[in-house]
Formats: sequence, structure tokens, C-alpha cells
Amino acid sequence: MPGIVIVGVQWGDEGKGKATDLLGERTDWVVKFNGGNNAGHTVVIGDEKYALHLLPSGILSPGVNAVIGNGVVIDLEVLFAELGALQARGVDVSRLKVSANAHIITQYHRTLDKVTERFLGKRMIGTTGRGIGPTYADKINRTGIRVQDLFDENILRQKVEGALDQKNHLLVKVFNRRAITVDEVVDDLLSYAERVRPMVCDTGLLLSDALDAGDVVVFEGGQATMLDIDHGTYPFVTSSSATAGGASTGSGVGPNRLDRIVGIVKAYTTRVGSGPFPTELFDEDGDFLRSRGFEFGTTTGRPRRVGWYDAPITRYATRINGITDLVLTKLDILTGLKEIPVCVAYDVDGQRFDEVPVNQTDFHHATPILENFPGWSEDISTARTFEDLPQTAQDYVLALEKMSGTRISVIGVGPARDAVIVRHDLLD
Repeated sequence: MPGIVIVGVQWGDEGKGKATDLLGERTDWVVKFNGGNNAGHTVVIGDEKYALHLLPSGILSPGVNAVIGNGVVIDLEVLFAELGALQARGVDVSRLKVSANAHIITQYHRTLDKVTERFLGKRMIGTTGRGIGPTYADKINRTGIRVQDLFDENILRQKVEGALDQKNHLLVKVFNRRAITVDEVVDDLLSYAERVRPMVCDTGLLLSDALDAGDVVVFEGGQATMLDIDHGTYPFVTSSSATAGGASTGSGVGPNRLDRIVGIVKAYTTRVGSGPFPTELFDEDGDFLRSRGFEFGTTTGRPRRVGWYDAPITRYATRINGITDLVLTKLDILTGLKEIPVCVAYDVDGQRFDEVPVNQTDFHHATPILENFPGWSEDISTARTFEDLPQTAQDYVLALEKMSGTRISVIGVGPARDAVIVRHDLLD
């Protein structure tokens, strides 16, 4: 089964990097197929912690080929800053390949993202301000800048001029900002052209050839199901396809090449930014989960909103993505709780919903129907088999598995690279 997609089940930050790292030694290729530097993966290797924002986490595994696919939007300054930081720590980054069709985040995208978000006031979405949304908007409007445009200065200049003809009117007349000149944007982008040129290729063809050769290719999604532009809590979503379907469109690999869909889900729930969150906690339990789980954004440093595990969301994600296996992360964070509530359904104005309501207004007003499970006090960070877990921890996992609609194949019991329990091989 050479084609494996890894997607987040909730609102992101579930620990997708751990799953990718778990497959590392048997993986030949790791592909980032959506998003940009608006999300991050934290990977712990020994005593070393790595925070990645734009690069696929597989770049940390020796011998693995890393690919940034066409579905990604790239901030070139961030790309080379990340590469430089990894090189300084002795990581080999020479295997990175970048799609010629990936779109580039420019100075005006970042500026527009920040001023537009402030302009929205109380209706703000909670973006990271890194230019992701405006870049995807230009992509859809067919006014975007692609990586391949860096190698034709005339084309690049024409595209920047066309974009700024409109955007400077917005910046000056609506947002009271200075106009951005064509030269400053073009000169900035061209300064990266020769550095990125050796990495650029037809990554769709490259990956297709790799799959034909029997290589194991992991498609690593940024953000998560509930932030997907089509299937998430719109409009409080990201601007790309964060579900398994995005692996095909964002990489150029046909869906029939995707053999296993692995969903990553925390043993509780978190999200950042605005939008509905039925199980959100505002009490000492929320403080407990946030502090124990160190729930602060890898990219932004913002405190994450925290809540109990939401079974309807997991069922929804399992259906939307076609998930074959779940990786349950951060089970250890729940240690010490006497009781662990789980959302099994929602109440909306007296009506019970066992699944995620299709109407956004209903979901916004949903309150969780909770079922309590006994907790445990034993340290589980050294557990390496399911039987090593306390019985109440085993019962909790089995209950989540039954509610989720697919098997829980891997359980994370700590931040270390080897702090996992493997119940079913993800390549089996």
C-alpha cells in the first residue's frame, strides 16, 4: 500500500507530525499538499524539538524525499529561513522538491491579510496574517504568481503589475495604506529565483513515477478536516482543501493511487481562531488541558481553545475523508482526571443531533451531550502495548473507537518519538 494520506480530524494541531515520523523509516516520500506557513508541526527527536511550518515533517527523516506540492502556497522567505535553520542543526535538506505550479505568497498578500482582518472587527476569522487567504484568492481569480514565474522576469513583472493595479486601490483608498510598487515586489521575488531553481520540478510526474516503482509515499495535510474550505466550519476555515481529497488535487496524483487514509485525532479537542466549538471549556478543566498539553500554536504562539473529545466530529471526518485508521494522540494529557467527559451528541434548542448539523447556525448553537468515563492516575508515558495501559484508559480508547466508526491503530502516550502504542500497522 504505497499511497498513504495523513489528515487532521479536528481543527488542527492534532499531532500529524508524529504519525508521519512514525512511518519515517519505511517512507520514501513525504508530500505537503495544502496550506502554507499558517500551520505548524512539532516533532520531537531524542532531546531535540523541531517546529516546522512550511516544510513537510518527513524532511527530518534521513533518506526521505520531501515534496512541496502544487496545492501549497509558499512564502519564499519562510522557506529558506526554515531550510537554513535545519541545516544549522545538521539536517540534510538536499532532497526537497518544490512544485513549479505552487503559488507564491508576496508582500502584498501579507499586507492585505493583516489589514483585512483588522477591518472585519468583531467579525474577524482569526487568520494568522501570513497572506494565505489572499494568495489562494488570487489563485482562484487567476491572478496568482506561481513558482515557475520566477524564471521568466517579463511574465513575472506583467503578473505583479496586473495584481497591483487592483490591490493598490484597496490599500490606499479603503485601508489608508501606502501603495506597493511593482519593482519592490519583483526584486524581492527574483532574489530567491536561483536559490529555489534546483528544487523545482514537475512533482506530480515525480510522485507518479515513485508510486509506479513501489515507493511508499505519504501525503501530509496541513490544518484539518474542520478547517477545510468546503467541509469545515465555514467561514471560520482555511483557504485550501485540508481533507483527503485535497491530496490528489494538491499533488497531481490520482485518487486511485491513495491506498490508506490515516486520521489524526487528539484524546480531547482544540482549535485556534474564531468559530463554533461545542465542547469548549472555560473552567479549570480547560486550564488543566491547556497547560498539561502545552496548547499554544506552533506558528503563532496563541493559546489554543480547548474542550472535551467530540465523537460526532470524528465520525464526520471519518466519513468525509474515508478514514481507514485513526491515530489517537496525547492520551497522556488526560492522566490525573477523575472523570473524562466525551461529547456523544449535540443538543440544539431541545433537539438531539447525533451527527454534525449541516446548518452552520445549528452547529453554532449546539451544546454537547456528554457521557462521563472513569479516568486514571497512573503514568502511561512508558506504555508500549495496549495492555500496558490502565484498564480505565483502555476502556476510554475502546469507547472512542466504537463511537468513531473506524479502528484506532496508534495511540500517542507522550511527546517523545517512540512514545506510541501500535495496535495495527499503518502499512498493513
